Amino acid sequence: MGLLTSIVSAMGERNPELGAQARLLPALIEQVNRYPGGLSGLIRKFQEAGLGGVVASWIREGRNEPISPDQLHAVLGDEIVNGLARSSGLDAGAVLANLSIMLPSLVDQATPDGEAGLLRVLGGVTGLFGAQKRG
Repeated sequence: MGLLTSIVSAMGERNPELGAQARLLPALIEQVNRYPGGLSGLIRKFQEAGLGGVVASWIREGRNEPISPDQLHAVLGDEIVNGLARSSGLDAGAVLANLSIMLPSLVDQATPDGEAGLLRVLGGVTGLFGAQKRG
């Protein structure tokens, strides 16, 4: 059993709500890795959808602005949402609800000092769930 699988399993046993996020995390990391341009490409997609200010708040120091499940669905589209649902075993509504909580923190942790780097997510995976915003 890999480290990430062990973390996912342990989190799900302790807290079902965190368990859903923990099941979604590996699928999300895989999706971002496959996305054209990786995390930077995904950020551009949010900017093109008129959510540049929201995403900028996740990258810079300070408070992360929220994003709604509907906004996420509009940006990501059915293909990505349904792929995350299949990979995580969650339904599309649960994927979007959990992403609206997880994604601001994920992007925040993956962009220290405003620089994209998905590997930082793996180093800080334990802080991803319920981490306090720095600054």
